[in-house]
Amino acid sequence: MERIAQLGLILNWKSLVIVLLAILSTAISLQYHILADFPLTMISTAIVFPIVFSIGHAYKRRENALDDYGTIKAHGRAIYFAARDWLPDQNDDRLRHIETVLADLLHGCRDMFKGSIKDMGKHEAHIYGAFSDLSGFVKRMRSEGLASGECSRCNQYISKMIVSFESVKHIYQYRTPRTLRAFSDFFIVLLPVLYGPYFAQQATEYAIPELTYIMPILFAVILVGLDNIQSHLEDPFDQIGPDDVAINAEKFIDLLNCGEKPASACD
Repeated sequence: MERIAQLGLILNWKSLVIVLLAILSTAISLQYHILADFPLTMISTAIVFPIVFSIGHAYKRRENALDDYGTIKAHGRAIYFAARDWLPDQNDDRLRHIETVLADLLHGCRDMFKGSIKDMGKHEAHIYGAFSDLSGFVKRMRSEGLASGECSRCNQYISKMIVSFESVKHIYQYRTPRTLRAFSDFFIVLLPVLYGPYFAQQATEYAIPELTYIMPILFAVILVGLDNIQSHLEDPFDQIGPDDVAINAEKFIDLLNCGEKPASACD
């Protein structure tokens, strides 16, 4: 059932519309004997190449977002370990403090990246406030006896987390070239209609008349399917497709203290 549900991400109402246009164009061409042997290189030039380029670029953006998200989590965990292990005294309040700050930071990132761009300002202010709290936490550790060199290292962790956040923010804020998308969308609608005479000409060579509309249907489904794949990769945080980046703040916080208890308790 999951595989069938995923097909719905590729085949949608747009696929149906383009399929119907391709069938209609082919039927009209057959009825009025409008036949033509168009070159198929136009399809690859006008649609396939731009879409494949966009898919590759969108996939690269998703992978970069995953790398930066991993950097934020890794350095956040390193600061937690510093709070737990780099000071001589064990202080539960200090650990609860850093857990609260890190949870606030990741919750803010999730709310921002899953939300609308028009709400970006308020979410961004919240996240910068969380980074400020994180810097204040390092100051607290220094007042509790953490060496200045180790405080400097923790501040470097925060700096790297901020750099990674800014990178992910720009991935969220900016998309692949809109003009390239508009170019592909235009020809995805136009070419299946214009190629009706080509499908009609090919149908004259078929021994079975029922095969006449197989090519226009496949033609439309393949082109629209590639476009839908690109659309789902465009925003890696919208949680629509199965390949999106999911920020699980709760799991991250739950696993922070796994080194303090039996491994079975962290499952």
